[in-house]
Parts: sequence; structure tokens; C-alpha cells
Amino acid sequence: MLDIPKDKKIILFDGVCNLCDITVQKIIKHDTKDVFRFVALQSDLGQKIIKHLGIDIKKTDSIILYQPGFAYYYKSEAVLEIAKDLGGIFYFGSLFSILPTSFNNYIYDYIAKNRYKWYGKKETCLIPTKELRAKFL
Repeated sequence: MLDIPKDKKIILFDGVCNLCDITVQKIIKHDTKDVFRFVALQSDLGQKIIKHLGIDIKKTDSIILYQPGFAYYYKSEAVLEIAKDLGGIFYFGSLFSILPTSFNNYIYDYIAKNRYKWYGKKETCLIPTKELRAKFL
């Protein structure tokens, strides 16, 4: 089985996407309950988790939320679940869950498809600072 914390929610993200990097930094800043850990999709562990879950990477290539032993979410459902856990102002984002998943995924896919064009792409994955290293697997 995978050697990951069972009591944390794992966010798999596109490690070369600038929008994803900005989003990860925001989540870390507002994760006051220390709920999340982060793994780049491109990393060995990211690939092992994807394989373990049986996710077709062709269906999603930018965010997956994995709750070990419970469930996983991708695309807009992952974003909405993360917003719920962050609470505060982000909780209002979870109100989009009243809309059909197909509509939310349409918006999500549009942003994901254009993320490199709008925000750019890095050559390598994010290297966390010494202070943030514990948040990354």
C-alpha cells in the first residue's frame, strides 16, 4: 500500500502549472487546521497514487483530492471539497455544489485548458521552502 498519511487529505496538483502553484500557496496559507498535504502529479508518488486509484490521467491533469481510505475527487468536485475544508470566505465557493457537476466541470475544463496560456508553465515542479517542506509528500 502507499506510504502516505491516512489522517490528511492529499492534493495532487500539476507541478509545472503557475496557476496551480499559486493555488497551492493560497491553500497552504489558509489551511489553518493542517488538513492538506501536497503531491505533484508528475512526481513518482503522484504517479503511484494515480495508479493506485485507477484514475485515467486523460480525464484530469490538474487536480485530484484524495482522502485515503475514503474517496477521491477530481476537477470541480475536488475544488469544492477543498473550499469546504478551508472554511471562511472559501466556504462560499462550495455553494457552487448546488449547480450540476457537468456545468461546474465545463467551467473547470475551460480554465484548465487555458491555464498554461493565461498563467504560464514552469520547466520544473515547485521546490518547497524549508518551512513548507512538511506540507509536501
